[in-house]
Amino acid sequence: MRLLRHLFAPSSRRLFPEDSLQRITQAIADGERGHRGEVMFAVESNLPPGALLAGMQARERAHEAFVRLRTWDTDANNGVLIYLLLADHRIEIVADRGLTGRVSDAEWSAVCRLIEAEMRADHPEQAILEGIRAVSDHLARHFPQSDGQPDEDELPNRPHLLD
Repeated sequence: MRLLRHLFAPSSRRLFPEDSLQRITQAIADGERGHRGEVMFAVESNLPPGALLAGMQARERAHEAFVRLRTWDTDANNGVLIYLLLADHRIEIVADRGLTGRVSDAEWSAVCRLIEAEMRADHPEQAILEGIRAVSDHLARHFPQSDGQPDEDELPNRPHLLD
């Protein structure tokens, strides 16, 4: 059954056309004005055949994307990746070690459930926008923007379509 879901997965480009990607990019940039963290969004329609046949799960793939996209490459180790695997209907959040002990697994799970609810309602862009706001709220609480401390945009804000 999983193989069929991956063969006939919805297109990430159909769910997130260019105008939607622009709004998501802007939401990331707007959110980052309120904190010193870095937020990235990556979406993948399906897993490559080798990964699928090897039994790779969305969480493992999200960690691979976290590394590949260099989400970890921030001075404060406070990058966060929101990863969506369309074929498996899975959303994963991978946070760098600077957030360990600051944001609980339950808090990250709540963000995932928020995104999942909007995805089920067939509102993919809204789902990601709400997820970005929720992640930014966590980052603002633990890595607030401070006056006199310039914040460099360390990672690209544009979403990554991994297909």
